Amino acid sequence: MKYISPLIPLLLFILMMSSNSYSQNDFPDLEDRYLGQKSPGLTPELFAPGIVSTEEYRETVVTFLPDMKELSFTRKGGEYKEPTLLVMQYKNNRWVERSVLPVNINKYRERLSPGLSEIRNLEPFKDIPIIESAVSAKGTYYFYVLDFNDGSGHMSYSRLINGKYEKPQKMSSAINRGKYIAHPFIAPDESYLMWDAEKMSEDTPDIYISFRQKDGSWGAAINMGDKINTSAYEQRAKVTPDGKYLFFWRGDKKVRDDGSTYWIGNPHWVDAQVIENLRPKQ
Repeated sequence: MKYISPLIPLLLFILMMSSNSYSQNDFPDLEDRYLGQKSPGLTPELFAPGIVSTEEYRETVVTFLPDMKELSFTRKGGEYKEPTLLVMQYKNNRWVERSVLPVNINKYRERLSPGLSEIRNLEPFKDIPIIESAVSAKGTYYFYVLDFNDGSGHMSYSRLINGKYEKPQKMSSAINRGKYIAHPFIAPDESYLMWDAEKMSEDTPDIYISFRQKDGSWGAAINMGDKINTSAYEQRAKVTPDGKYLFFWRGDKKVRDDGSTYWIGNPHWVDAQVIENLRPKQ
């Protein structure tokens, strides 16, 4: 009878445990709140290549919970026949991944942003086709409203006054310029607002920012420049809860041989200093 070293079962056990994480396959031991990635500078980079951003799939922009212990994104392609919400949680000094079943996706998303069902049930917002919203630290909602005539939309807001929301106010032409104005992000202190929109003469959206003026009005929309915006699609800008990085989605539309279309793209990130560099000097 051959002798089997007691170290062999132990080694096999260690190998099995080390493989039981990312995609149940080969998850690196990442220990910080940004998946062990080197911080980007002022030029956007793919976020977490091979872990979140991949060549074979399409991933949406990354969203963090306020405590930075959990992030999520959606993936489609290959074995992911339908968009699948993937959640990565920071536990025991490492990140582990799990999938959210389709029936639970809306419930999960309620944790990340104000729930549209909740907003639509409030008296001032009933019968308004709100598509997506953002909320400031003092409870002001910023949201875009769908225009059923042409599929575009416009940005509006509603303040919380004496415990009740005011009638939604359409934002000025400083914000509502171009086509398909969408995906607002409001700074917690409401010092700036970001969104994406298409120019009237173009078919791909760019990301814009407006800064709050001393008199409380919103400044003119500022295109965030050629490092953020390219000839591809740039959308869904948002700043991480710690204020360090700006995340957004960059991708493009492709046409198959049969004429049908599909999307490719991944989340990108850049140092949030790009926002301050655009802030007008007072």
